Amino acid sequence: MELSDANLQTLTEYLKKTLDPDPAIRRPAEKFLESVEGNQNYPLLLLTLLEKSQDNVIKVCASVTFKNYIKRNWRIVEDEPNKICEADRVAIKANIVHLMLSSPEQIQKQLSDAISIIGREDFPQKWPDLLTEMVNRFQSGDFHVINGVLRTAHSLFKRYRHEFKSNELWTEIKLVLDAFALPLTNLFKATIELCSTHANDASALRILFSSLILISKLFYSLNFQDLPEFFEDNMETWMNNFHTLLTLDNKLLQTDDEEEAGLLELLKSQICDNAALYAQKYDEEFQRYLPRFVTAIWNLLVTTGREVKYDLLVSNAIQFLASVCERPHYKNLFEDQNTLTSICEKVIVPNMEFRAADEEAFEDNSEEYIRRDLEGSDIDTRRRAACDLVRGLCKFFEGPVTGIFSGYVNSMLQEYAKNPSVNWKHKDAAIYLVTSLASKAQTQKHGITQANELVNLTEFFVNHILPDLKSNNVNEFPVLKADGIKYIMIFRNQVPKEHLLVSIPLLISHLEAESVVVHTYAAHALERLFTMRGPNNTTLFTAAEIAPFVEILLTNLFKALTLPGSSENEYIMKAIMRSFSLLQEAIIPYIPTLITQLTQKLLAVSKNPSKPHFNHYMFEAICLSIRITCKANPAAVVNFEEALFLVFTEILQNDVQEFIPYVFQVMSLLLETHKNDIPSSYMALFPHLLQPVLWERTGNIPALVRLLQAFLERGSSTIATAAADKIPGLLGVFQKLIASKANDHQGFYLLNSIIEHMPPESVDQYRKQIFILLFQRLQNSKTTKFIKSFLVFINLYCIKYGALALQEIFDGIQPKMFGMVLEKIIIPEIQKVSGNVEKKICAVGITKLLTECPPMMDTEYTKLWTPLLQSLIGLFELPEDDSIPDEEHFIDIEDTPGYQTAFSQLAFAGKKEHDPVGQMVNNPKIHLAQSLHKLSTACPGRVPSMVSTSLNAEALQYLQGYLQAASVTLL
Repeated sequence: MELSDANLQTLTEYLKKTLDPDPAIRRPAEKFLESVEGNQNYPLLLLTLLEKSQDNVIKVCASVTFKNYIKRNWRIVEDEPNKICEADRVAIKANIVHLMLSSPEQIQKQLSDAISIIGREDFPQKWPDLLTEMVNRFQSGDFHVINGVLRTAHSLFKRYRHEFKSNELWTEIKLVLDAFALPLTNLFKATIELCSTHANDASALRILFSSLILISKLFYSLNFQDLPEFFEDNMETWMNNFHTLLTLDNKLLQTDDEEEAGLLELLKSQICDNAALYAQKYDEEFQRYLPRFVTAIWNLLVTTGREVKYDLLVSNAIQFLASVCERPHYKNLFEDQNTLTSICEKVIVPNMEFRAADEEAFEDNSEEYIRRDLEGSDIDTRRRAACDLVRGLCKFFEGPVTGIFSGYVNSMLQEYAKNPSVNWKHKDAAIYLVTSLASKAQTQKHGITQANELVNLTEFFVNHILPDLKSNNVNEFPVLKADGIKYIMIFRNQVPKEHLLVSIPLLISHLEAESVVVHTYAAHALERLFTMRGPNNTTLFTAAEIAPFVEILLTNLFKALTLPGSSENEYIMKAIMRSFSLLQEAIIPYIPTLITQLTQKLLAVSKNPSKPHFNHYMFEAICLSIRITCKANPAAVVNFEEALFLVFTEILQNDVQEFIPYVFQVMSLLLETHKNDIPSSYMALFPHLLQPVLWERTGNIPALVRLLQAFLERGSSTIATAAADKIPGLLGVFQKLIASKANDHQGFYLLNSIIEHMPPESVDQYRKQIFILLFQRLQNSKTTKFIKSFLVFINLYCIKYGALALQEIFDGIQPKMFGMVLEKIIIPEIQKVSGNVEKKICAVGITKLLTECPPMMDTEYTKLWTPLLQSLIGLFELPEDDSIPDEEHFIDIEDTPGYQTAFSQLAFAGKKEHDPVGQMVNNPKIHLAQSLHKLSTACPGRVPSMVSTSLNAEALQYLQGYLQAASVTLL
């Protein structure tokens, strides 16, 4: 694509169409842009547009498109083509910083993100002048430019907060500190001075405070891994200024908005974070500053209002106190009973109260409320911070703190009892206090795992939680209902089973509550209870115990999906999946109506998939319906195919990328359920599965391979007779997969199924080419994973076609090749094979090479006979060699470029482990003994002498054991 006006015009037209609400116009435009993004100059056309277009909407659209393009394509994935040509990469890096700094803020943010994506891959090695270019811009004095640089630096360096320590990381951070720390400190001081100079200029202050927030964030990132020498030497400058800023109050920066945090609040909350970081990690160096910060932050907490805009500031300030009170040598700051009472009274209790803003979120923004309350999302709430502070204080002062709070809890409950409809918020706060007091350690999977001995959780449950849930009106006091359900969820391991059983029908009835939060919590609580484990690792609740409620449980769960605000509620769908899993055959009578409802839901969401978790659990529920029904009645598979195939066809025809890997997994499950030949409906699909475009998407590969394996297992003879022209296509897929380090194991899964199931004559003409491809890959890039798969394959080949056939095909490619493979690959590497079935295949294959391959007994290969036997005994008896060469450690991890649909394995579509030698060989050690005995009868005297002269003593001893167990001897 040339950088011409005509191309710019075309691009503008298509970008406009991508904003069209009508999918008939939008989708083709998106597809067109996707089809041309591989062309040279495409990214430069986008950058030209966002620089020169007169239309602001197009500028922003071009910047977002550019950022997403970079996100998808910049990373160079090994074994895959480079998606952006080198000339474009150079041009982008040469222009993007300048372009970002001269763009309006909305576009600046997009380009800044793009720079950080490029930087993650290329900085510092392939983009050495990025830092210099950025630091030089500090001199410009233009704060629009400076803030652009700071924003980019922040998005580039914030990954230091969660990267694992490594030499590479330290080298990069050192490089950044050497170039950046001093200019950043000078900029910090200069900006603070400018704040004094412009103390009465509101617009100047807004820009300067934006800079200070970014500088404070950069301080956090650069200090996170370790305390840099530079910052230790300049601690006085930073800490004194941070302290001053914490205590600063400028009327011009105060906002009238009650919801949105202003610049002053954002800056102070970041400073609280920075102080907490130093208090936790560098307490020795920070010790002399700590008392000042404790005082300043305490004053902040006592004087800050209850409006939403202060939430982040208050929660960060409380988190600071929480992190300080947990450290043994700050204990003395909190020991005094009056201090503890004051903290409880002035900080914890007020921040646990349910405010009008919380009530609003509960009713009108339930999804966000659930995310914060249930999942502990990273948007810190005051309540969560107060809860953490209670936990922190309980570490050293559990007795006094529990005592102080028990008083509060009792008085709150008394207030509630006086007038429930007016004072319900008192009970809400009481429940929250009890929860935070009682929970010492918690996990998502198990709820509370460690509780405060001083709180009687069961008594509280019976007296204060159950009565709320037993009331007939499920829509009364929704917040208290949600609290009660959450209490069951959190303390499910502490409340006795008989009480939990009583609450199950109550939870089921709350699935009908109008409040999204209440019915979501009810579904989530049921799902969590159904996963609980009893003493012998079975589920705590049996299907028999839940059986009386089956009908109402399933009815209410599916009805809940029709309630406003919950049509794609992932918690409800997860509860449906879990109920199926627990109840098993008890759901069979209801399946016909349930599968209809599930397919209708699938059809509806496939129009615009937006909730990945919901979609995943929906497919899991479909798989469970199939598994449970077909286990009892395999013929029922036809009914599922009738119900699902229409929707599946639509998904495949509309290319709904998110769903295609799921559809293939469900189809595999259905096809594997057929006992005999493949139905024609599947055979019609077979040629389409080999289309290269499907294999371009990494997320499709595991599901497609499994589906092809199912075709080969069930219909190899049909493929050999009716679709023999498709065999080259099948092998083409294998060839593509084998070339990639990330997917070569999938290539072997496919190849092993071809070898195991296809009639030998149908693959005869391709066999030699298959081995040549494998040897080419071995020469070009030999990895441990490839070797393991290769060993399993050649042994499976040996079992299927015979040891002599294996030797002949190797030596047919190159004379003496068979000996080289034995000496260089099989004997030294066999110890690396893992997995019971894989080891068994290798054991049976090597036994065949030892006992059914004449050249091993009477040619130059004979010298390898004993070492091969020795390596086989090693495979049986020695621990698996799981060492991996250093340079290979990261091959399998995150090899997929961003923004592609990742493959999500459906747990309930799981494939049963298949043992291709199961019927032939039960115990491979006894099989070896019997095969050696048979060989020794054919050539008496030779086997014992080869064994006794060359096998080491330990291996010989093991071999005698196998022979005794098989009741045979060597002649």
